[in-house]
Amino acid sequence: MDNLELLLSRRSIRRYKQVPVEKQTMLTLIRAGMAAPSAFNQQPWEFVIIQDKEILKKVSTLHPYASMAKYAAGFIVVCAVSNKDKRSLDMWPQDCAAATENVLLAAHSLKLGAVWIGIYPNEEYTDVFRDICKIPKDVIPFSGVCFGVADVKKSSSDRFDRSRIHWDSWE
Repeated sequence: MDNLELLLSRRSIRRYKQVPVEKQTMLTLIRAGMAAPSAFNQQPWEFVIIQDKEILKKVSTLHPYASMAKYAAGFIVVCAVSNKDKRSLDMWPQDCAAATENVLLAAHSLKLGAVWIGIYPNEEYTDVFRDICKIPKDVIPFSGVCFGVADVKKSSSDRFDRSRIHWDSWE
């Protein structure tokens, strides 16, 4: 599949076969996340890979939109670490969002199913992941990517909407 088809065919997958995913494949997902663009090249991200079934079950009960985690092969928590460069202090959400999308696209390219789980800015969710993953207080759990071998096939969804395009100005 070419790159454009990869982008246009990626879908959120919430059902997984009970098949393990190789550690090397998980590292490939992280490599893709770390290849994302970042403001002033600060790369403010760190990642926690959850693969322990008991922890995945806990995630599925403590985050209301992560119920599928108990069936997943893994869950990646994308975290933001304080930047040293003051120019990019406010850019870490964009940077971590780009890293998250790269992980999702890499999962799709590797024939895995994956779904984005929002964590930040909800304090309850950030506290849950800080607790579960023992994340330090100065590190912000930004998002999660639940992944595994897909147990469902979704067709592409054409979301193109010409009415949302404005040329040169809003009017």
